[in-house]
Amino acid sequence: MNNLAFNLKKLFKDVEETCKKVSRNPQEIRIIAATKYADIQQVQLLYDLGIRDFGENKADDLVCKSKCVKVDSIWHFIGHLQSNKIKKVVPIAEYIHSIDSISTLSKINDFAKHISKIQNVLIEVNVSEEETKYGLKIKEVNNFIHDSLKYDNIKICGLMTIAPLTNDFIYIRKLFISLKIALDDLNKSFKNLNMSELSMGMSNDFKIAIKEGATMIRIGSAIFK
Repeated sequence: MNNLAFNLKKLFKDVEETCKKVSRNPQEIRIIAATKYADIQQVQLLYDLGIRDFGENKADDLVCKSKCVKVDSIWHFIGHLQSNKIKKVVPIAEYIHSIDSISTLSKINDFAKHISKIQNVLIEVNVSEEETKYGLKIKEVNNFIHDSLKYDNIKICGLMTIAPLTNDFIYIRKLFISLKIALDDLNKSFKNLNMSELSMGMSNDFKIAIKEGATMIRIGSAIFK
């Protein structure tokens, strides 16, 4: 408890100080506790410490962990979503951050319609174009959105990316800038969408992400170390 509380206090302070440097309001930043390596007790303790947004990578863990915190918690699915897990994820996840397939999006739409839900999603963009990562290339996103507009039970809220695990922070900054520019350009092209979310930045690079426009940061090791 004390260790989590200390880490969380430091995280809040780092977010606040980073926002101050770039004249942003810390309340614009949604801190998502990435619970991939957290146990149920740690999730419960984080809730007691004031965290309300939780991100999970695996559908079965999402189901299990979401049952253990109160109903005002907000769950984000941040891992790669397999089609056979859609029926587990959609009823729970307020946001699905990892959409890069029209086929998957179509199936999400069908199940969301079945349960009378509008599913919030973010499009995953592989800005660095690493072969080992999921996500669309930036140049593919425009056509992807165009193809997704026919799905009435889908709300595209913004873009997500995962930066390479590197200490080259100048390179990371360039990637985050590119995603922000892409979001702004897409909002000009699709005026009725009004995408407002940029999910970028994790424990090693969230300060850079905040400076470059992130609205959601996904934090794991900085909380649970």
